[in-house]
Amino acid sequence: MRSRLLKIIEMAAVLALGFLLNSCGSQKYCPTCGTTVNGAYGVLNVVPVPEHNPTGEPGGPFNSFDISWFDPIQQKVYTSDRIGLDVVVTDAKNNFAVNTIGGLNQVANAGNNASPCWGQAASEVQAIPSIITGEGSVNPTRPGNGLTRFGCRNAPFFAAFGNAFPGFGPNGFFGGFPGAQCCASRANGVNPLSGPDGLIVTPDGNTLFVGSGSASLVAFDLTKNPPQVIAALSTGASPDFDGPLGVAPCIATWNGGAGSDPTCADDRADEMAYGTVGGHDIVAVANGDPGLPFVTLVDVTDIVNRTFAPPFTTPGQGHCLPVNYPAYPTPGTAANNYTPGTNPPACILGQIYYDAIAPQDATVPVDTAGGPCPDPSTLVPSGASGGPFPLVETGGTLTIPCHHAPVVDANTGFFITNSGPAGPGQQGEFAVAGTGALGFNPLHGTFYVENLNCTASTLATQSSVAVGCIDEIDPRIGNPAGPVVINVVPTYNCMPAGIVQGPGHDFFVGCGGHDGVQFPPLLIIFDGTCTTSAACLASQIKIDQSGGTDEVWYNPGDNRYYTAGRDMPNGPVMGVVDAGSRQWLVNVTTGSNSHSITVNQFTNQIFVPTQAGPLCGTQSANGCIAVYGRQ
Repeated sequence: MRSRLLKIIEMAAVLALGFLLNSCGSQKYCPTCGTTVNGAYGVLNVVPVPEHNPTGEPGGPFNSFDISWFDPIQQKVYTSDRIGLDVVVTDAKNNFAVNTIGGLNQVANAGNNASPCWGQAASEVQAIPSIITGEGSVNPTRPGNGLTRFGCRNAPFFAAFGNAFPGFGPNGFFGGFPGAQCCASRANGVNPLSGPDGLIVTPDGNTLFVGSGSASLVAFDLTKNPPQVIAALSTGASPDFDGPLGVAPCIATWNGGAGSDPTCADDRADEMAYGTVGGHDIVAVANGDPGLPFVTLVDVTDIVNRTFAPPFTTPGQGHCLPVNYPAYPTPGTAANNYTPGTNPPACILGQIYYDAIAPQDATVPVDTAGGPCPDPSTLVPSGASGGPFPLVETGGTLTIPCHHAPVVDANTGFFITNSGPAGPGQQGEFAVAGTGALGFNPLHGTFYVENLNCTASTLATQSSVAVGCIDEIDPRIGNPAGPVVINVVPTYNCMPAGIVQGPGHDFFVGCGGHDGVQFPPLLIIFDGTCTTSAACLASQIKIDQSGGTDEVWYNPGDNRYYTAGRDMPNGPVMGVVDAGSRQWLVNVTTGSNSHSITVNQFTNQIFVPTQAGPLCGTQSANGCIAVYGRQ
């Protein structure tokens, strides 16, 4: 009896194994079932991007793009497309593009699906203001008075300027994104002026935030069709796209002059992170290009919750309107646009400036001791902080705080202080290579911002260079002194370019290069519970089989990290790391300039935008979004 029972069990096991092999294990492209015999990654599909062609403008090859984001609620991938001048929306279940989000200038549908701006209906009494450039705010006599076409074109605000711009009047729509600025074919874009850039979708899947080349943060209501712009706020002074000279002088100075021309102003709002702290929804966003970048923390609670009528949860006045916006329902005037340096968005909690000036006192609302803040990096107003400003509807005043980056040890990059002068061997952080990605740490209720090059000193005790710092910013909700850096995670021999939280306390960092300076391949995992530079450094696990990254992604579906390693020495790769064992698994060849990556956690399929090339198959001349998976 026992022998017969064992035979039955063995036969059942064989049948079960055969069923498994036939149903999943031996079938190609079965990522939800685990790896097959070889477990190799391959291209499963190719997603054509709408309105791209190999011949040039309008459209042209999909050769300039930025960040991607996966929304698990709708299973959609959002990708910044600088050639189409929009955000491409991909159905990540069926692998095809379903929509584009942008303004009147987008290539897809010739702008006919442009997003309307809040303020057109009779019930929408808070019209979103247009954006004034940095040049326009100091030179109001020139044509156009500094309006830029890349903001909202709502009537009350355009009327104040006498509709000076032929061709883009007060039609109530979002103007759009600048695209890849530079050349007629847009094949060689100047990043600091381009857009769309960084983007993120809120956890409920209802709101998309996008950074733009007009130094602005745009919020789209994804529950509307087409998506409606419910905020388009300035983080700094916009480049002078529509002035008499345009941005040609700015482009010229980005060729060796660090974008020092006044028409550059504060360049693009780029990488960002989203988190909830003390019941407040916060977006941290960086105007992070080389020179004198800064980080802005914005309270977007009213935007996310659609609180568009008083009383408000936050000081943001529903749509992050300017602090001088008049009492409701009176529409705006010229003075109530987002005027750089004088009338910023009221929902900004504060800004951190990377100008290498050691802070003197981080307990005061506006940290100006020891050097100007905001730093006058150009001849036009810079940033959005400085205050105080009157709030008409409350009769009170609002101060938007500003602080300098922290003091660090010039040799090790260790955090020293945010409230005192630098001592011997110490310095205020600078960011000559700019800042990288931002991340939210729910363990502390803080934000990480990656500084690619905070010190350039060679460590006496290690054969590496202290080039990177990951600054931890406390948003300090309700504190009039505003956000400050409370800790620094040093990264040696690493320019940190991407960051994401993995399982538990782990944070995964992708290391890249910048401006021709390349470092050996490196990825870092550190413990997000650490509270000192020494503890954060001691917790680090280094992986040297992959690197050269920009965006990195954690996929809870298979508990793996994925990297967009476009700068690997032998060509672009997708790096794969097991998040459980913290071990590198494989590098998979990708396409030219593939620096963006995101993963559908339900299918474990990986979405990698790539320039025109053979990887795109029948779309080889157009560029595409390649879909990878385990075969």
